[in-house]
This record gives sequence, structure tokens and C-alpha cells, in this order.
Amino acid sequence: MHHKLKKSLICAFLLAISFRASAPSWQMIVIPDFSPAEPFKQLIYATAMVESGRDTLAYNPLEEAVGIFQIRPVRLVDYNRRTGNNYHRQDLYNYKVSEEIYLFYASQLGPYNFEKIARNWNGSGQKTDYYWTRIRQYL
Repeated sequence: MHHKLKKSLICAFLLAISFRASAPSWQMIVIPDFSPAEPFKQLIYATAMVESGRDTLAYNPLEEAVGIFQIRPVRLVDYNRRTGNNYHRQDLYNYKVSEEIYLFYASQLGPYNFEKIARNWNGSGQKTDYYWTRIRQYL
């Protein structure tokens, strides 16, 4: 009996030591996974709705405007000249390319003046009043 008691005490002692010697309770720092800031997200959506109904394959033969944001040849030439890119009209059917171009011009004026960005994207003059009214419907 003495031997069994001694064994039990040793086991209890080892068990107690192992609990104290173990790593402390879980203490962790939680680093939240924040989404990247997308200040133009709503304006991108609104512009795409007004320009093409979000159709990446849209084409307006009257203005030769291409893609989801209806990018005209003169804007493509200007963008290529200013950035050193060499995009072609067919590249504008690719959403990422069109978005890159749109954001280039939007970032020149924004991100917090959606009206100015929208009017500038559309052109100039009184027609931009109607355009801005249409954009606001989707914001």
C-alpha cells in the first residue's frame, strides 16, 4: 500500500508540475483583416451603369467609345501619352484595363469630389448636368 501511495503522490506531483510548467493560457493579438480602401468603388459602379449598363463589351460607333466606361479614342491616346502605356482599342474591352484608365483620371480629381470626377469624365458643358443627375441615381 505504501508503494501505491508513493506512486500516486509522485503522479499527482508530476501532473501538478506539468500544468505549471506548461505554456501560459492562450493570449493572442488579433489583427483584423481590413479590406483595402476603395474610395472610388461607388463612383466606378455608377459610371459603369450610366456609360454601358456594366457591359464590358459595349461599343458606341458614333463616338467610337469602347468598354464598360465607354472610353473614347482621344482619352486612350492621352492616357497612353501621360503614362507611357501602349494600350489599344481592343484592350478597353478588358475590365481591368478600362478600370485602370478610369481610375487614373478619377484620382487626378478625387477621391472625394464625385461630381467633379463624373462631369470631367463625361466632358464639359451643360450636358454634364444631366450626366451627373444620372450618376447620382446609382450612388
